[in-house]
Amino acid sequence: MDVSILGSGYVGTTVAACFADLGHDVVNVDIDEEIVEAINSGEAPIHEPGLDDLLAKYGGEELQATTDYTDILETDVTFLALPTPSRADGSIDTSIIETAAETLGETLREKESEHVVVTKSTVVPTTTRDVLAPIVAEASGKTRGEDLHVAMNPEFLREGSAVADFQQPDKLVFGTENDDAALDVLYDLYAPLLEETDAPVVETGLSEAEMIKYANNAFLATKVSLINELGNICKEFGVDAYEVADAIGLDDRIGERFLRSGVGWGGSCFPKDVAAIIAAAKAQGYEPSLLEAAVEVNDKQPQRMLDLLEKHVDIEGERVAVLGLAFKPGTDDVRNSRAIDVIAGLRERGAEVVAYDPVATDNMREHFPDIDYTDSAVDTLQGATGALVVTDWDEFAALDEAFDTMENPVVVDGRRIIGRRDGITYEGLTW
Repeated sequence: MDVSILGSGYVGTTVAACFADLGHDVVNVDIDEEIVEAINSGEAPIHEPGLDDLLAKYGGEELQATTDYTDILETDVTFLALPTPSRADGSIDTSIIETAAETLGETLREKESEHVVVTKSTVVPTTTRDVLAPIVAEASGKTRGEDLHVAMNPEFLREGSAVADFQQPDKLVFGTENDDAALDVLYDLYAPLLEETDAPVVETGLSEAEMIKYANNAFLATKVSLINELGNICKEFGVDAYEVADAIGLDDRIGERFLRSGVGWGGSCFPKDVAAIIAAAKAQGYEPSLLEAAVEVNDKQPQRMLDLLEKHVDIEGERVAVLGLAFKPGTDDVRNSRAIDVIAGLRERGAEVVAYDPVATDNMREHFPDIDYTDSAVDTLQGATGALVVTDWDEFAALDEAFDTMENPVVVDGRRIIGRRDGITYEGLTW
């Protein structure tokens, strides 16, 4: 099929490359000329495992990037994969995707044949039906259900494993309003994937599809906060939270995944999506107390790391190493990274911060341009009086002897990646 995707961020670029890998011809539309040039040159504009290989294979060929909306006219279906950033109150700002929807509609006015528009961005329930679809319909002069078909197809791609998640999905969600044409296009698009996997397809309504994405992330975020809360209690009793988690994970009602307690969740999805569904619920007059508590627990975890460090050393004026800046391993994304709160807390306490991450240093420099960054974890630890492990990069598990170069080897491990041993003062965050 001929597919167009508006937006080339983490979701848009990954989905575009993966659709090309399924055998489709894809046009990726973006306003950033540097990103367009990179994609057409076969280079990934973001750090995502597996994406480099796909773009090297399809970029500039089966996958074409452009700043010109008129290229959409040669496609059968357009995905809206644009940012919906958070406002100060946690609600989502749909101005970017609304503007794109209007431009899309104006472009489609020149197309005589039918067209399918699919929302891929994460938006609160009723947004596609009541906001985006009417904008496209009015701007295009097309009639919904006749020559304009609308669908919602949420993404469940984790940064650091987005390509693998697309290729081996837990589920595919197709949201429409009894629109067989839109549903048929979605099945045709994913047919090669469905032939290779046994992923279930959920056929549902537009608003239900939108809510499924929020429910998915809210549930997982709450599960992480719950195991962190239990881990904090375990720590108070001298109990190893990981042994407890291993046991409760054997209960098939609970499951073993997302039971690694630690410094908490960050990134672009969990914080934004949980805040958005909280704000949306409040706008409807409902107080989502459990979700608010999940956020509160998560926000306190970095402070607990700092408190554990200060149990052993006065950090004012001292060199403190921060290992890991990305919000999770496998990505260079620092959005809502727990390292941001950790670094800010260290600076408030007068510490001299030195930090390292394999891929995310440049992005963290935008937040903290004046702290010291090193080229290796070993250099970061040299002469430090304390070390905080914030991201569980595999390389940190091999730092055993490097801790001997510290002035005062106090290690607070927020991800259970460092081995406890003689010669260092070791504190696990929840064990």
